[in-house]
Amino acid sequence: MEHSQSEMNILSNGKSYDLGDDVGVSMKTPLEDDQNGTQTVRFDDPDGGLENEEFLPSADGKKPVHFTDFEGKTSFGMSVFNLGNAIMGSGILGLAYAMANTGILLFLFLLTAVAALSSYSIHLLLKSSGIVGIRAYEQLGFRAFGIPGKMAAGIAITLQNIGAMSSYLYIVKSELPLVIQAFLKADPNADLWYLNGNYLVIMVSASVILPLALMKQLGYLGYTSGFSLSCMVFFLTAVIYKKFQILCPFEEFSANSTEVHHSLNVSSLSDDHGLAHQDDSHCTPHMFTINSQTAYTIPILAFAFVCHPEVLPIYTELRNPTKKKMQKVSNISIFVMYTMYFLAALFGYLTFYDKVEPELLHTYSRIDPYDTLILCVRVAVLTAVTLTVPIVLFPVRRAIQHMLFPTKSFSWPRHTIIALVLLTIINMLVIFAPNILGIFGIIGATSAPCLIFIFPAVFYIRIVPKDKEPMNSTPKILAACFAALGVSFMIMSLSFIINDWTTGSSNGGGGH
Repeated sequence: MEHSQSEMNILSNGKSYDLGDDVGVSMKTPLEDDQNGTQTVRFDDPDGGLENEEFLPSADGKKPVHFTDFEGKTSFGMSVFNLGNAIMGSGILGLAYAMANTGILLFLFLLTAVAALSSYSIHLLLKSSGIVGIRAYEQLGFRAFGIPGKMAAGIAITLQNIGAMSSYLYIVKSELPLVIQAFLKADPNADLWYLNGNYLVIMVSASVILPLALMKQLGYLGYTSGFSLSCMVFFLTAVIYKKFQILCPFEEFSANSTEVHHSLNVSSLSDDHGLAHQDDSHCTPHMFTINSQTAYTIPILAFAFVCHPEVLPIYTELRNPTKKKMQKVSNISIFVMYTMYFLAALFGYLTFYDKVEPELLHTYSRIDPYDTLILCVRVAVLTAVTLTVPIVLFPVRRAIQHMLFPTKSFSWPRHTIIALVLLTIINMLVIFAPNILGIFGIIGATSAPCLIFIFPAVFYIRIVPKDKEPMNSTPKILAACFAALGVSFMIMSLSFIINDWTTGSSNGGGGH
């Protein structure tokens, strides 16, 4: 009954909370056990000054208690790797296409704006977390709005991350057979099981993703995250190198090649060698471009910077955690991904200009599907997205536990079963869904703005005590404007996507 009474005593603005009742009690329940978020405690500050002391009074002569029953052991560098890997995803393959539909300067402006707003929303999350001592996204929702807030956050995280994981496994399904075929010089028309993407995605899920997803703590994945990011650095290096190797207008591979992609209508002339030469009129970069696909850029960029469900779990496992330290982890991760995103988009665009495809690697295949460097890049990208799936699965499992098993302690069988069920659902979606682009469009236009803009802002407004920050204070006015921006973004994206579907002009693209 203690949990229930504590929940009933929580006010949405946090005023009813009295730290003095808890600060002298050692916390015995791990984070997984306190699913209701009712135990509000502080954590050690190695610098001797509590990060949230302006809101939480200290207890005289009493040592601050730990937030969890285990010491955070993940280093600063590993935390940067984990959060960077959570940000990085398949969206980097579509950014050159996004730049082709916005122009270089407009793309840079939008990329900078989304990155800055993402960093600000993490600041709101960390500040709210520091006030109430909760490091779970869903429990911030519970503290702010009760059960509806908890369920809304949990559902948004689940939809967002299932969509992201599905996009990763779709890359495995489509790219891995082509890589195997190229390395083995196999006949693409042969009915070979190892060229069947459905079998391959199941094998990768069972042999690589599931064992990593069964890790108890997110910090253990720091090494795989670092390796995954190094794969994407290799991808970026290859994109930059190919810019200076491929001349515009480029020559396409023989028309009878199985790797030629016919999705783009390219005006070309054939010569005696079977090569297609394109008109060089398109070989000029544009600073500003507005067309029917320009509006897709903002959802693509927003989807590419969603890492907020992973922020608080990474914060929990950070060694000697403070809000300032975690904000630094977030800023570094976002800045590194911002730089990589812009360079990949810029050099991919300057290689193919307006002939770039929604999936950048497909465009390289039009020139030479057996290029050794591009094949290695494909392997690197496959490795990166495969190793990212376990990182993204963690907050989904946490959300499910908070929604369905809020009072249960950690259990290995339940931990394993949830991972198996999630991977099974995602594999079924990847294998049997005829077209998932529409699902991704809806998810990217709804859950992404909720997690980046709306929820952090409204949670902050409700959780920060009004006697400390009134509604007319500058921080809360900024948070309210931030939430309004998210709502406007959601309405705009949904209306555009629905209108695009009804007119039949959508051609997809993008992803996390």
